[in-house]
Amino acid sequence: MTAVDLGAFWAALDAVPVEDGAEALYDTASAEGRLRRANLRHYLETVGQDADTLLVAEAPGWRGMTNTGVPFTSMRELGADYAVPPEPTAPWEASSRVVHAALADWHGPLPVAWAIVPHHPFVAPDRLTNRTPRPSEVRAGAPVALALLEAVGASRVVAVGRKAQGALASAGIDAIAVRHPAQGGATQFTEQLRALSR
Repeated sequence: MTAVDLGAFWAALDAVPVEDGAEALYDTASAEGRLRRANLRHYLETVGQDADTLLVAEAPGWRGMTNTGVPFTSMRELGADYAVPPEPTAPWEASSRVVHAALADWHGPLPVAWAIVPHHPFVAPDRLTNRTPRPSEVRAGAPVALALLEAVGASRVVAVGRKAQGALASAGIDAIAVRHPAQGGATQFTEQLRALSR
C-alpha cells in the first residue's frame, strides 16, 4: 500500500475555470468547499491507495456529490469518518445508491470514482438542477481526470454512460463503457460492473 500523491490532481482541479451556470465544489474560499475538499481528500487517500480502476461519470449531481464532495456518494452512503454538511440539499441520490450497492460485491481493490467535469453544472439560476456539461467544460475538466489517473496509477478506466465515454475519448482516454444507472439502467449497470470485478 503506497500513499497517493495528489499534488498534481489538486493543481489541475484548482485550475479549472468555473463557467456561468456551474458551481465550484472544492473552492477553499467557502466552508462548504472546504468540507467537500476534505471529504474528497479522505476518500482519494483511502480508496486510491490500492485502486487499479478509475470509474468516471459525466458530472456531479445536485443530490449527491454536491453535498458530500465524494463521487457517487449521497448523504445516505456517506460514512461515519466523513464530515457532514450542515444543510444538505437532498438526503439521497438514486445513482449513488445503485453504485454503492454494485460495489458491495466488488472483488479486489475498490475503483476510485470521479466525474470528468468537476464542477456542478446546473440550469441557472436554480442550483438544485443538473444540466448536460458544455463541451468547453468537458475539455477543461479532462486534465483533472488525467492527473487523477496518474496519481492512483489505475490500469483501467470505466466510463459510466456513453456521455462520460465520449468525454474521456475526447481527452484521449480509452475507457470501457457501462450503462449509467439512472433512467432504468440500474440492473444493466450492476451486471456490467459485476462482470468487470476481478
